[in-house]
Amino acid sequence: MITTSEFNKEIDLIIANAIREDVGTGDHSSLACIPSEAVGKAKLLIKEDGVISGVEFAKRVFNYVDPGLKMEILIEDGNLVKSGDICFYVSGNSQSILKSERLILNAMQRMSAISTKTKRYVDLLKETSTKILDTRKTTPGIRALEKWAVKIGGGENHRFALYDMVMLKDNHIDFCGGITKAINKTKQYLLEQDLDLKIIVEARNMEEIKEILQSDSVYRILIDNFNYEDTKKAVSLIGNQCLTESSGGITLETVKKYADCGVDYISSGALTHSVSNMDLSLKAL
Repeated sequence: MITTSEFNKEIDLIIANAIREDVGTGDHSSLACIPSEAVGKAKLLIKEDGVISGVEFAKRVFNYVDPGLKMEILIEDGNLVKSGDICFYVSGNSQSILKSERLILNAMQRMSAISTKTKRYVDLLKETSTKILDTRKTTPGIRALEKWAVKIGGGENHRFALYDMVMLKDNHIDFCGGITKAINKTKQYLLEQDLDLKIIVEARNMEEIKEILQSDSVYRILIDNFNYEDTKKAVSLIGNQCLTESSGGITLETVKKYADCGVDYISSGALTHSVSNMDLSLKAL
């Protein structure tokens, strides 16, 4: 997994690029009609029930745009909110508030939707030992925000990207010429490159699981697109040799049944790729 320092760098890059994209040569709407010395205050209004997410991100955006802006936070990240709640107030230079507005709303609306959906999965798994994971099925350029939102919603992060964990999926295995060959070549590569990365291997059927179990150093087996009965058999076969993960079209309706099969993790791309933004607005006072 990536370090805290690496994650913070990702967030800094997102903010800098988003402001570059949105403000460009200047916020001419504000520059045209609002005096540079004008000060004001605004509130972040919740217009939909859910889990609020992105408050800390908003703090970092305001500080990036204008360190003189002051936030009064009423509701922290991860809390349940309802329509009509006020999340925070921000006060200071009016132009700076307006320059920050769209980035903060875009991020918080999406992050809150992801956190809300993640919490639904987490709540369904409360009586099990299974943990919900995100995937790399994220919006290009803002992966750090979306994975941050999963954590705020109570889920856990899978690998961040291609560089922090090895995951041998069906295409890797087929291009390489087989499971055992792919695992052995990966172990040799990691040794030669002096890399300490965990290895996950995807299995499409029980025979592939048996073959994976012949190799050591596999951290987790990805039990992909198995039905409930076969998932139980796979978990029993794997035992304590390595961790287990179910994936493949798992939904809110099926996640508890897969957890009941005994897997350690369930990964779902739907946490990040299939959400509708929570309705929020920043209103001047």
